Amino acid sequence: MRVLGIDCGTERTGYGVIESDGQRHRILTAGVVRTSAKSPMEARLLEIFRKLREVIREYGPAAGAVEEVFSAANAKTALKLAQVRGVALLAIAEAGLDCGAYSPLEVKMSVVGYGRAEKSQVQLMVHSLLRPEPAIRSEDACDALAVAICHATRMAAARRWENAE
Repeated sequence: MRVLGIDCGTERTGYGVIESDGQRHRILTAGVVRTSAKSPMEARLLEIFRKLREVIREYGPAAGAVEEVFSAANAKTALKLAQVRGVALLAIAEAGLDCGAYSPLEVKMSVVGYGRAEKSQVQLMVHSLLRPEPAIRSEDACDALAVAICHATRMAAARRWENAE
């Protein structure tokens, strides 16, 4: 199964596409959509949407997954993040993909095995599981890949449960 993971942010939105059977994962692409804080919000959202649409068209994932909005330092930041998340969900829905949403705790638990893991631990496990060449330097792209891995793992586990019944 191909899965698109998205780590939403107003200045940097990470994305990553993996091929996975739920246990073994292979990276297909990863990157970051960078937008200027000086640009109007609607222009930034359009730029993020267009790039996500391009990635979906190029890599043909069967599913997309995003992180749920967590409590931000202030309401204004949380609202901006929610707008980006809405654009990501729109890109996934427009393509007709199955969609998953996970809390940061769920993503960390799925990838690292510990819900309170540090970002550096998540990056280390993403690199260990995917063995990308060259290594991924962007935290945002690594976080997006972690979301994709979480979704692939969860979907494979759900299929195993269905088959067991």
